[in-house]
Order: sequence, then structure tokens, then C-alpha cells
Amino acid sequence: MITHLTASRLIDAPVRRVYDQWTQFEEFPRFMSAVKSIHQVDDTRTRWDVSIGGAERSFDAVITEQVPDQQISWASVDDPVHTGEVRFEPEEGGTRVTLLMSWAPESIIEKAGAVLNLDEIAAERDLDRFADFIAERGTAMGAWRGEAGDGQPEADVSPDSADGIDPDIRL
Repeated sequence: MITHLTASRLIDAPVRRVYDQWTQFEEFPRFMSAVKSIHQVDDTRTRWDVSIGGAERSFDAVITEQVPDQQISWASVDDPVHTGEVRFEPEEGGTRVTLLMSWAPESIIEKAGAVLNLDEIAAERDLDRFADFIAERGTAMGAWRGEAGDGQPEADVSPDSADGIDPDIRL
């Protein structure tokens, strides 16, 4: 079973600051409830430690596409299956951050959470905490402005899109 989520939030900050802060992956535990730690191995590879419904998971992910101020896409290298994309779109009043993720829940608790959309609710709360984090900081803690992939944003990767995230992607 592959589950998908979409969460979106308008953040009261310019796209460059929002994007720059998001590229500081090791800071994710400050606002993402399930993330215990992220270690950035190199420009495109990260090591994640998460706790979902009491189940501890670790996985390596690679950034498959990164376009400054527009998007970052990633995929797990091995199990557990985990793919996603975050988009940054300037809007009146700030920056729209849209998070799209697909993964394979393993435990009964994870599967129940997916069925009840608890993961989507958690992602929306994480984006709220990210917005608060940005507001409190006033500036990004750093930035990585490089590109990964072909430097062109992918078309539509919404979970319902035929061109969407391939939940079985393995690099």
C-alpha cells in the first residue's frame, strides 16, 4: 500500500527566504514532528531518522530535482519507500509552500494513520510550525542555491497526476 499526502500553506515571507530556509535540511527537527534528525551527506544525499506512530525508521534519500526558489524533489534510495516534492510559489502575501509526499506505511499504526489522514494533518501542522519558525528567525539560517537534476521543474507531480511521483522509484 502506497499512501500520498498533500499539504499547503501560505507563508508570510519572500520566496527566497522560505526556499533558503527549507534547504537547511538539518534544521527540519525544529518544525517537523516526525523528523528526529537529518544528516546532509553531500549536496544531493541526506540520511533521515524519523519516528512515525512510535515506529523508528531510517533511510537515505537523494535529491532528484532542485531548482532554486521553485522546487525540491527527493526519493529514498532503499526501503522504506519515500518520495516527495516541495514547491515554492510567490503569491500576494508571501510564498505558497506545497508539500507532496508518497510512502509505504509498514506498521498497523502507520497504516491506520494513513487511512485516517493523520499524516496529512501532521504535515499541515509541520508547515504551520515552519511558518512560525520563519517568522521568529526573520532570516534564513543558511542557503543552498545550487541545482540538481536537469535544472527544470518537473510538470505536475500531484498524487493524482499521471505524471506524478512514482511511489516505486528506487535509485
